[in-house]
Amino acid sequence: MDWYPGPDEDLLIRTPATFATGLAPAVAGCRWFRDTGRHDIQGDLPNWPTAPAFTLRSTSDRAARRTGRALLVGIPLILNVIAGAGSAVGSPFGGVPTRGNPEERENEVEDFPVMWAAPGTVARTVPWQLDPSRRPDRYATDAVLTDRRLVFLGNQQASLSKADELWEVPRKDIAGARQMKFSEIGGDVRLTFADGSWIRLFAGSPESAGRLAQLINGSIHALTEADLTEGRRYRVRDFRQELPKGAEPPTFTLLKSGTVQVECRVPAKAGQGRVETHSILMSPSGGPAKPKPGDL
Repeated sequence: MDWYPGPDEDLLIRTPATFATGLAPAVAGCRWFRDTGRHDIQGDLPNWPTAPAFTLRSTSDRAARRTGRALLVGIPLILNVIAGAGSAVGSPFGGVPTRGNPEERENEVEDFPVMWAAPGTVARTVPWQLDPSRRPDRYATDAVLTDRRLVFLGNQQASLSKADELWEVPRKDIAGARQMKFSEIGGDVRLTFADGSWIRLFAGSPESAGRLAQLINGSIHALTEADLTEGRRYRVRDFRQELPKGAEPPTFTLLKSGTVQVECRVPAKAGQGRVETHSILMSPSGGPAKPKPGDL
């Protein structure tokens, strides 16, 4: 592992984190940095490298992108139907991409700010390396939430060197978080700071986005391995042995019913910056458990 929390803090979650990317036709593939008057502030962010300037998509470009996406969705759908007709198990050509409905037209359809920040606010201080358009090739950024702070880390992909601590903010300066489901895989999360500024990030998977938001909002509680019963620790040991190579250390969450959820993230083969989340639910003895109402 390329980074460890301090001796006086507990790691709650580590997840990929980059500025999100627009999905609706007019803003597809784009992102903007705005003040509260909806003015572009890229030029006002000190020491940020230049990046391509995005403009709203034209009507013809929107139509082309819609057609391209229909093909991307339609081909695997057709092939999976064929496979199903032959009694194949599962979906050999992958799942059909899904997305939610826009929750904020002004910020997801007509515009796509990933930073909303008045002068002097916290959001303006986040690191430029979060921007896929600015950072070096094969450079990855993660968000780490501990019981004391939120940290952004950076490192070359597949590197064993120590990760760079790019930025941090105390937990008290974070007002809340919200999973933004209008994205290709539901993996966006918006972090709002105490001063009202916010950033929108892609967290690699819908599970990571949802869990980060829940932990920040206090709707679920994190545990350490030392908090587990002996039976649960034995089950975690077996679970870790079953994981693919490259899996990161597990995180432990106490759900409303008293069930403990264990999650490990593994880099996904589907694309750079995405992760697969492997998880189990455990009873106090370490045996399998099922979620109960209000747990997930």
